[in-house]
Amino acid sequence: MMYGITGTPGTGKSSTARELASRGVRVLHLSETTAGYEIGKDGSRDTMVIDEERWIDEFEPFDGVVEGHLAHLLPCDRIVILRCRPDILAGRLKKRGYGAGKVKENALAEALDVILIETLEYFPPEQVYELDTTDKIIRECADQVEQFFRGEIPPSSGSLDWSSYIGMIE
Repeated sequence: MMYGITGTPGTGKSSTARELASRGVRVLHLSETTAGYEIGKDGSRDTMVIDEERWIDEFEPFDGVVEGHLAHLLPCDRIVILRCRPDILAGRLKKRGYGAGKVKENALAEALDVILIETLEYFPPEQVYELDTTDKIIRECADQVEQFFRGEIPPSSGSLDWSSYIGMIE
């Protein structure tokens, strides 16, 4: 079974995956799989562009958890979308040293449900769990992710509405 953890940068994907790995869960960080698929840098967005179609076509199925903001593009059996309130997310990204434009782009993406919408284009709602990480510690996030993957908690998606933050994002 291949399970996915996706979300906007700064929502807690890597931290949650590290916690799962410390519990013995097999984890693959997708950022480690894209190097051969880079097709250039988008300087206006301060991001590396990859050939997503070729990456997806050549991706070898993984028995465990795949983690990364592109995980929702892979044929996972279940997928968790980590979410974070846009103002808190912006603060996390600033602490990481993201530039103002990149902070704004990601906070807006979170407020507009970009990853959720993309995920629901690929997966039926019964395979998706949306987890608000805003006020949770990593251990709690990992607990809920594991519970969803084991079928112990029901799917959920579309329950968060951060559209009111759109006008506040600078």
